[in-house]
Amino acid sequence: MYAITIPEPGGPEALVWDEVPDPVPAEGEVLVEVVAGAVNRADLLQRQGLYNPPPGGSPYPGLECAGRIVEVGTGVLGWSVGDEVCALLSGGGYAQKVAVPAGQLLPVPAGLDVEQAAALPEVTCTVWSNVFMVAHLRPGETLLVHGGSSGIGTMAIQLAKAVGAKVAVTAGTKEKLDFCAELGADILINYREQDFVEEIERATGGAGADVILDNMGAKYLDRNVRALAVNGRLAIIGMQGGIKAELNIATLLNKRAAVSATSLRARPLSEKAAIVAAVREHVWPLIDSGRVRPVVDRKLPMSEAAEAHRVLEASGHIGKVLLVAP
Repeated sequence: MYAITIPEPGGPEALVWDEVPDPVPAEGEVLVEVVAGAVNRADLLQRQGLYNPPPGGSPYPGLECAGRIVEVGTGVLGWSVGDEVCALLSGGGYAQKVAVPAGQLLPVPAGLDVEQAAALPEVTCTVWSNVFMVAHLRPGETLLVHGGSSGIGTMAIQLAKAVGAKVAVTAGTKEKLDFCAELGADILINYREQDFVEEIERATGGAGADVILDNMGAKYLDRNVRALAVNGRLAIIGMQGGIKAELNIATLLNKRAAVSATSLRARPLSEKAAIVAAVREHVWPLIDSGRVRPVVDRKLPMSEAAEAHRVLEASGHIGKVLLVAP
């Protein structure tokens, strides 16, 4: 098969479309013929040599894909050759075939084609596990989403609105904020022109955000805690703004607030399977019914993964960038 390889870490040009051995499904795995994969910021870090796959994982980038099962390994129940699926991966999505643990498979939702489904696994699992399983967002509460127009952000808006929460977002352009509003966002904050702490306080009558989903890390830590409501929960899922920051513990104590930080890639298979099962139970019916949808910015040939990385690095996109396999 062909896959995107990284012979040497570097810029987008480090991604090479090359012939590699076919993967072989182990016990409990299936082999998926990939129709499309999606690009995540973790892939950019892997390309730079800053985020290696977990032990035993595929060396190729790609944390999600969609396609058709072409082989079923021993011990797999409930899946058959020919099933159309999308999958959460620890790597290997930028390829024509990938071996996937059966617990990380999801059926292609009703009303979507296989390519569109490639935009779902990482964002649905990240949002559901952090906003709902960890931070326990409840109806009537306020969720603040940083990067509201990203793949994660567009999914977080829709899921939060589906459960009856109020949603605030930050983004850097009017176009992006307008799109977030179309998805249902209630409070729109241009982080280039406005202070999100002040805007959240104003919009909530001084109460603050009950849950914050943060992709920035260190740069926003202090302001995020200040923006939290009493009993608020901050869920950190990214480090785009750095890895080290000071935290005023007194503020955290006074608000009786909580800070959590999670990632998906290196979790044990059992934890990933539990998250995928929860997503299938709670999120898939919303997608099947059309209440929630994937947002796709563009599709590029998988062999042009370098261009897809340039698009993500420029941050002009809205939603997901997909890579279509030949």
